[in-house]
Amino acid sequence: MIRYHASWLLPIADRPIRDGWVAVDHGRISAVGQSSRPSADVHDLGRVAILPGLVNAHTHLELSYLHERVPVSTDFVAWIRGVVGSRRAHPDPNAAYVVEAIQKAIDHAVACGTALVGDISNTLVPFSLLTRSPLAGVLFYELIRFNAPDPSGFVDQARRQLQALGDAERIRVGLAAHAPYSVGPLVFRAIRHAVDVDPFVPCSVHLSESTAEVEFIKTGRGPWRTFLEEVGAWDPNWQPPGVSPVQYLDECGFLSARVLAVHGVQMTASDLARLAAHGATLVTCPRSNVRTGAGVPPIADFYRSGVRVAIGTDSLASTPDLNVFAELAELRRLAPGVPAARLLDSATREGARALGFEADYGAIEAGKRARLLTVSVPDDVDDVEEYLVSGIQPDQIQWLDTGSL
Repeated sequence: MIRYHASWLLPIADRPIRDGWVAVDHGRISAVGQSSRPSADVHDLGRVAILPGLVNAHTHLELSYLHERVPVSTDFVAWIRGVVGSRRAHPDPNAAYVVEAIQKAIDHAVACGTALVGDISNTLVPFSLLTRSPLAGVLFYELIRFNAPDPSGFVDQARRQLQALGDAERIRVGLAAHAPYSVGPLVFRAIRHAVDVDPFVPCSVHLSESTAEVEFIKTGRGPWRTFLEEVGAWDPNWQPPGVSPVQYLDECGFLSARVLAVHGVQMTASDLARLAAHGATLVTCPRSNVRTGAGVPPIADFYRSGVRVAIGTDSLASTPDLNVFAELAELRRLAPGVPAARLLDSATREGARALGFEADYGAIEAGKRARLLTVSVPDDVDDVEEYLVSGIQPDQIQWLDTGSL
């Protein structure tokens, strides 16, 4: 057993401990405590804060090669057109430059303090790279099919592709529905049925991201209707539900405590209450939302509603980096009244719980994996939580080498 002492220790599940220590035994946390006088058998780390590795609950690693290739937009559908056009110009998902970009993104995420990730993939290419990395998490196989003659067969085929990947120690695989404007109602139901078969893996969906999505689900018109017709995906038998996207998925039977509802920029108070009632997790990606034209997420409303909130960066196609600490700083800017402790909880415990890894990650507690960070803290800092949501850079971060992988 080894004990590590630091100026600050953040259990997350409890208040920060000044002059705190954590004991690690065979890669697991065995105890935490407080002592202002480190003994000879304690590794004193100095003026740093020890905290659990962060959780990036939503990203798209396979889009990393599009970094700075898709222009910032004030129109979300126009931004999506840019992504689709860029992907069609680079059709080989196994191209060396695509794989290299994924690997660099993984390395970058780890350097920024990420321990756990929820990665969205249409190609499954990131799976083997993730299994060889220090990251844990879920690779979500994202399904897109608005007009599906055989919804169950479509989803069953996707499940077989996931089963063919085999088991990995720290990377689980599951299904994701892309969004209400790109997935038909019977496909949503088939995905929900498939998810119910495996009680340990969550499901993800982009939800209430843009005003165009809200318009489409309410009226069946607008930019998304035009886009679906252009790409030959429109279903002439589909009828607009006439409700919000959140209510629509609820009425489809899709929402549950295992759903990660990503973005939520356009959610109303009743939408948030509906998610909270199901125990679903809202994953916010504020820096991406502004760059894609989705809008500014109402962060204070999220926390006020009582819905569970986790944090994602989204992809390098829409955000400058994969630094969850930078997302925390943006949340702090957008919602100065939300306590820093709640923001840090979103970046750790809530993300780990949403991804199904709360037994091992998200807090410094006895029995959890010792996948721990240290962040350098200036001498004059008294409120360490507030400091940690002010914008931490990778050069301030070190992984505590405890053999916890």
